[in-house]
Amino acid sequence: MSDQEGGVLAARWWQWALSAPDDRSPVADRTGEHADWRQPDDVWFLAGTYGGQVVRRCEIPSDRPVFFPVLNIHHTKQHSRVPLKLDVTNADAHLNGVPLPLREFTAPLFRVDLRMHLAWGVWAGIAPLTPGQYVLEIKGSTSGGFWIDTTYHLTATDQAGSSGR
Repeated sequence: MSDQEGGVLAARWWQWALSAPDDRSPVADRTGEHADWRQPDDVWFLAGTYGGQVVRRCEIPSDRPVFFPVLNIHHTKQHSRVPLKLDVTNADAHLNGVPLPLREFTAPLFRVDLRMHLAWGVWAGIAPLTPGQYVLEIKGSTSGGFWIDTTYHLTATDQAGSSGR
């Protein structure tokens, strides 16, 4: 995936993540029950977290690639005209114990509601999975003390649950 394609996916991910109301936010969700919030038809987004340890269980479709952040940040263009970055001290993701390649992407300017946003992050993607059970472990930390330790118990199925809640 090119830097431009990854940046566009990162912008789409942020628009998706920020579109959910607080009570259905996939990012605030601690169990995975809101993982299917308005998923697009061409990719399956997995949510990041607001930090700390989270364990989620969810179904994903076996016919779509998966895209998710390890560590990321966004802000309005009003806050800064250049994307802010995190000082990452650790970032990794493993699928069934196998390390996944991570990429740094900067999103092009994107709109959320009436404001223009910029974003940066360390991201990973997974090709469509064959039906079955998977464990995705995502860990990261910054020099400022922010850390994440997320475990997804994924069930890849021929048909995922409702995608338009």
